[in-house]
Amino acid sequence: MGAERVINHRNNDYLCDVSLLKKNTFMDFSVKDKIEYIVALISEFAKLHSLAPSQAYRYLDRYKAIDFIDKHYGIAHTQRFEDVISDITVYCQRFGGAIK
Repeated sequence: MGAERVINHRNNDYLCDVSLLKKNTFMDFSVKDKIEYIVALISEFAKLHSLAPSQAYRYLDRYKAIDFIDKHYGIAHTQRFEDVISDITVYCQRFGGAIK
């Protein structure tokens, strides 16, 4: 594993591998902002689909949604959370995910 950091979202601690987050080539976003956004997104995805946060993380990681959000953070973080969660749900389905 790379560099790990604990991020707190809504009084829940999440251990994150910050080395997985790549630097955006067009705009320089802080790693902390990206991690906090992705952790919050995983948490909300978990709630919407009645999953534990760890299950949501594994699902989103398996179907490359976390990589997608990391790559497109510059746009994603300006959208409504509900819309981004809907988008990544569809994105995962395209790669074989079963959650609707």
